[in-house]
Amino acid sequence: IVLLWNNGVDWLDLGILAVMYIFTGAGITVGYHRLFTHRSFETKRWIKITLAIAGSMSVQGAPIHWVADHRKHHDFADEEGDPHSPHTHDHEGVKGIFVGWYHSHMGWLFSRDERASASRYARDLKNDPDMVWVGKPFFTWVLLGLAIPFALGFVLGGFSLYAGFTAFIWGGLVRIFLQHHATWSVNSICHMYGDQPFDIE
Repeated sequence: IVLLWNNGVDWLDLGILAVMYIFTGAGITVGYHRLFTHRSFETKRWIKITLAIAGSMSVQGAPIHWVADHRKHHDFADEEGDPHSPHTHDHEGVKGIFVGWYHSHMGWLFSRDERASASRYARDLKNDPDMVWVGKPFFTWVLLGLAIPFALGFVLGGFSLYAGFTAFIWGGLVRIFLQHHATWSVNSICHMYGDQPFDIE
């Protein structure tokens, strides 16, 4: 970023990156995780739909499938059946660390065997017309999540296509990259290191 300053990135790009990261990140953490997966709170319909669309813009999957995977994870936390545990393999030593880290960080995404059944783990969302409506045009929300930073950069950058392009890169592609690795790090780093001074029942 330092080498690209005033050439490939500037304050406008980083501002758009921050705004998009917070908005779509809230879709994942507040919407997908706390509201849809754990049903930690209730809210108005328009907020629920907005959070689902914001989460979709982070390109981590439609709400129904994300929730199903996460609920399955909680059913089998770090035991056989957990879709993204770093501890459910037979390797030891350094190889075991690498295999576990890679699988839990992103490798599980490439294995259809690891994915959860939405009919089993997210039946409530499959029966929710709003979640079905948000989930069907998933790639439309993905494209919107890329179009918004471009439009912001274009308009706020003085109707410059170049400003729109750099905002698309930073507020779109870089933001998605950062969010993916932040989310995946919860599965990998946070499940590989640390103590558990309590029993899970």
